[in-house]
Amino acid sequence: MFTPLLIIVICLALVFDYTNGFHDAANSIATIVSTKVLTPFQAVMWAAFFNFLVYFFTKEYKVADTVSKIVLAHYVTLHVILAGLVAAISWNLITWWFGIPSSSSHTLIGGFAGAGITNAMYMGSNGLKAVNMHYILPILAYIVLAPLIGLLISYMVTILVLYIGKNSRPSIADRWFRRLQLISSAALSFAHGGNDAQKVMGILYVSLFTAHIIKIGAAMPNWIPLACYSAIALGTMSGGWKIVKTMGSRITKITPVEGFCAETAAAITLFFTQKFGIPVSTTHTTTGAIIGVGLTKRLSAVRWGLTINIFWAWVITIPVSAIIAGLIFVLLRAIV
Repeated sequence: MFTPLLIIVICLALVFDYTNGFHDAANSIATIVSTKVLTPFQAVMWAAFFNFLVYFFTKEYKVADTVSKIVLAHYVTLHVILAGLVAAISWNLITWWFGIPSSSSHTLIGGFAGAGITNAMYMGSNGLKAVNMHYILPILAYIVLAPLIGLLISYMVTILVLYIGKNSRPSIADRWFRRLQLISSAALSFAHGGNDAQKVMGILYVSLFTAHIIKIGAAMPNWIPLACYSAIALGTMSGGWKIVKTMGSRITKITPVEGFCAETAAAITLFFTQKFGIPVSTTHTTTGAIIGVGLTKRLSAVRWGLTINIFWAWVITIPVSAIIAGLIFVLLRAIV
């Protein structure tokens, strides 16, 4: 039975998916906007279309399955999920306001885990017993690995492209890569939708079996993917212009050639991790790819001061989200 609490959880999950879209729109469109291949309006419409298009091509939901198992079922309640979602939405809005490209994926995971840990403590258990380390450890590892992989692939792709086109006239190369950047941006938006929307699918799935609407191991209801892909596409259409500025020009200056290389590298990384069900951060991956492009010019081409600030935002996202979720869970217990 769909209780009022379950309906609130479902609505908040979709609100988070929406904030994920406008928060992470920068990942898909920052380079294509900064190189002036598309206007901001054209770019968000382009990205939103491919965010949603992935709905028709995805048959497996490995990332969603991973997210649904981060907290052991014994410690999951609707209040745990609610606290995690409120914390994740709050952190998304805070970082968006200050233009910090933090990870929507990690704030959701941190919020869910933090609320689960707090509930376990209320139940008299060691809080960390609530967290499924088999799933959480790879997520923690890819905080470092995802941007590093994106950086390395981006660096190699850029070197290869520059070598192939070394005898091309700059004006002709620029014209071609403006066209190719439409394809690379579409691929990145497709990968972003496929990766990030699934995280909310996992939360909605665990909400349904916690509320005894479905059984553990049952097939995911069809309305969940449709709702999640729609919400993230609508969010992307709303844009996240403060973060677009940070990602598109403040880390390093980007040309159409470099934008194509960065987007291609980020998309490859996301397709790879999605294949293995690893819920990595699109933000981390894209940032790493942009840095990789900058490194092909010289070390000083990357604004390392800003990059270090972004790195610290990555480091604190999961623990801060976990603490916020824990406090919200305590408050919910006091109120309800």
